[in-house]
Amino acid sequence: MRRILHCDANNFYASVECMLDPTLKDKAVAVSGNPDKRHGIILAKNQKAKACGIKTGEVIWEAKRKCPDLVLVPPQYDKYVEFSNKIFDIYCEYTDRVEPFGIDECWLDVSGSMRLFPSAEHIADELRSRIKKEIGITISVGVSFNKIFAKLGSDMKKPDATTVIDENNYKDKVWSLDIGDLLMIGRHTAQKLKNVGINTIGDLANTNPKILVDKFGVNGQKMYENANGINDEPVRLYYEKHIPKSIGNSTTLPKDLTSRSEAKAVIMALCEMVGVRLRRHGFIAGGLHLGVRFNDLNFIGKQVKLPMKINSANTLCDYAMKIYDTLKLHLPIRLLSVSAYDLSSDDENVQLSMLEDVERNDKLARLDKSLDEIRDKYGYEALKSASLLEYPFITDGLVDSDFQPFKK
Repeated sequence: MRRILHCDANNFYASVECMLDPTLKDKAVAVSGNPDKRHGIILAKNQKAKACGIKTGEVIWEAKRKCPDLVLVPPQYDKYVEFSNKIFDIYCEYTDRVEPFGIDECWLDVSGSMRLFPSAEHIADELRSRIKKEIGITISVGVSFNKIFAKLGSDMKKPDATTVIDENNYKDKVWSLDIGDLLMIGRHTAQKLKNVGINTIGDLANTNPKILVDKFGVNGQKMYENANGINDEPVRLYYEKHIPKSIGNSTTLPKDLTSRSEAKAVIMALCEMVGVRLRRHGFIAGGLHLGVRFNDLNFIGKQVKLPMKINSANTLCDYAMKIYDTLKLHLPIRLLSVSAYDLSSDDENVQLSMLEDVERNDKLARLDKSLDEIRDKYGYEALKSASLLEYPFITDGLVDSDFQPFKK
C-alpha cells in the first residue's frame, strides 16, 4: 500500500524574509519586484498580507490600496535556495524518494518507511514539527495513496496542517471540490469542463470516460482516472536526473528598447543566463524560442530547431538574433524572453551537423567553462560582454535579481 506525502512550505518567500528580519513577523509583508524598473508586481505574501486580500501577481499600487501598511521587500533568491536546501535535507532523512515540485514543495514516498513509524500521518506531523523548530517556517502536508490527492491535501488546510485523504474518505473530501482544484487542470480546461456541466471533481469522476476522451483526447482519460484516485505515477528518486521541457529567462526592461543594438545586448544577457543554467545542470538544447512584448503589451514569439545541440551563450545569441531579424519588429520593446527547449543530457552522443563550425563551437564551450569558473568566484561583474558595456541600464537590477546562477 503506497503512502505519499505532499509538503508545501507556507508563503515560502515571505516566510524566509520574516526569518531573516524578525521585525517583519507581526506585519503584513510582500515580496515584490522593483516598480522603478517596471517589475512592480507582488511575487509572494505572508499570512497577514493574504488576510488583507493581497494576491500574487497583482500590481503594487493595487496591493497598497488594499493594505496601506503593507511592507514591501525585494526578493533574495539565493536565500530562498539556501532555506529550501535545508528543508529538503530533512525530507531526505525519511526517504530517498523526494520529488521537488518547485523550490518550496515536493512529494515524498514514505511507503518504505512504514516499519519505522506508526503511520504516514505521524511522519507528516513530525516533519511539520521539525521544520518549524529547526528552520523556523511552517509547512502544510497532504497524506494520501497517490500524488494527485496528496497535493490536494496539502492545499486544503493552511498554514501548518496535515490533511489525510485515504482510500476510505477521498469521495467525501475530494469530490465536492471545484474542478479547477485538480492538479493538471488549468483555467482554460476547467472552463471547458464547466461549459458541459462538469463543475466539481465528483462530476468529473462520474462522467463517462468515453465522452472525456472524445473531447480532450488521452488527457480526458487521465483526468477521469485522477478524479477517481487511479494514479500510480511514482515519486522520483531525489538524485535522479530529470530533464525539463525547457529552460528560459525573461526580463521587463527599465525603459523601452528602440534599436536592434539595444535588443541584442538584452538578448545576449538572457542567453548568458540560459546558457549557464544549461551547463550547470548538464543539458544541451536543440531548439530556441524568442519572445517579444511591445510597449502596447502585445506579444509575439517564434521558435527554431537548431542544427546541432548546444549550450553556448554566444551561439544561442546568434540564433536568437536570426529569429529577431525574421520578425521584422517596429514597435518599442518592453520585454524580451529567451527559452531553450528540446533538452538532453550533455553526456549523450550527439549527431554533429555538417552546417556548423564544430571547431568554433568547441572553442566557445571552453570559453563558457572558463567564464563560469571566474564568475562563480568573483561574480558576474568580473567579466561582461562588450555589448553590455555600451548599455549599462540593461543589466542594472537584472543581474542582482535574476542572475542567480552565478551565485553559490
